[in-house]
Amino acid sequence: MSPAARRTTLAILAIAVGGFAIGTTEFVTMGLLPQIAAGTGVDIATSGHYVSAYALGVVVGAPLIAVAFAKAPRKGLLMGLMAFFAVAHLAILAADTYPTVMAARFLAGMPHGAFFGIGSVVAASLVSHQRRTAAVAAILGGLGVANVVGVPLATLLGQRFSWHLPYVLVGVIGALTVVAIAIFLPHLPPSGEESMRAEMQALRRVQVWLALLIGVVGFGGMFAMYSFITPTMTELTGLDERYIPWVLAAYGIGMVAGMVLSGRVANRVGVLKGIIGALGAIAVLLAVFGWAAQTLWLAVVMVFVLGLLPSIVVPLLQTRLMDVAHEGQSLAAALNHSTLNTANALGAWLGSVVLAAGWGYGAPSLVGAVLAVLGVGVAVLSAVLERRSRAATSTSERRSEVAVVASATTNA
Repeated sequence: MSPAARRTTLAILAIAVGGFAIGTTEFVTMGLLPQIAAGTGVDIATSGHYVSAYALGVVVGAPLIAVAFAKAPRKGLLMGLMAFFAVAHLAILAADTYPTVMAARFLAGMPHGAFFGIGSVVAASLVSHQRRTAAVAAILGGLGVANVVGVPLATLLGQRFSWHLPYVLVGVIGALTVVAIAIFLPHLPPSGEESMRAEMQALRRVQVWLALLIGVVGFGGMFAMYSFITPTMTELTGLDERYIPWVLAAYGIGMVAGMVLSGRVANRVGVLKGIIGALGAIAVLLAVFGWAAQTLWLAVVMVFVLGLLPSIVVPLLQTRLMDVAHEGQSLAAALNHSTLNTANALGAWLGSVVLAAGWGYGAPSLVGAVLAVLGVGVAVLSAVLERRSRAATSTSERRSEVAVVASATTNA
């Protein structure tokens, strides 16, 4: 490996470490809901709001930061975002009531979308065009590794010691990420073309909105079930709570496998077709999850696949947004995580609603199946509109060519 290639690898790895910290904090809450609920004096259904609070922080923070700091050097911005993330997590030591934990989780979520969005754009700029999806997947791979190692370990520590401890450790990893980015990521000065106005141009494109909508409804289904994975496994499967970290690890292994496969899917079947196929499979999986969860080994297999399929979609959706956003790539890439966490908040809320209504722990996955089907519908609509647009462009170009030939013949 050449020195330049090695430096690129280390730079992408440094950003991925930040992804590991973000993935750990995003998903460990789901594994510790009983402990956090008991520690803050609320019931399980209400504790689902802590998941939504973090997600809403992502939703609010991603577009605001991407637009407000459009002209900022990307290296410095990534370091600043992760520093804020670290401080917000260390501050959770002072939170032990419903309002304070809600506020802490909201603030912790604010840098999430912008960090992943800008980090993805940076990673894609460091490699060739053909390797863009693979580079983005490497950044997002931190999420997968977090679910294999970070989330199970953090859940175990939270169960045995204090639910505050995992968040403090995440803050420490965030601080180390700042140092790694400072050392390995090259200076990336603004090109001069970045501006708030240029970024906002992405929002004028229909395909950008359709891609964002795919994320909201398609992933809302997965989060409707996964937000309550701990009580679902203990109630439906009868699994002892001490084995939940192993279930979360199975989900994480699926995520890593999905991230690895996403680049191959993009090259073999195309970005949009890959999204449609994976979302369709997610819908089927969620439709039968309530039944499958009553058998332990089958439930664990389903959790693994539930980690794999969405992890194929996320890099594909990120690449899709960067392709259709044109000059507004940073905002669009950040909005991808904003919409995915809108899905997180939507899914957790809908799961809380059906549980509070007494429908049982099999109901959230059925709600999720409906949302995944809606995601497939939006993706198909996007494909149809894109095909029509290309056909119209091709027809217009042929007419222009005919007109030029006719004009040349007349002049002759």
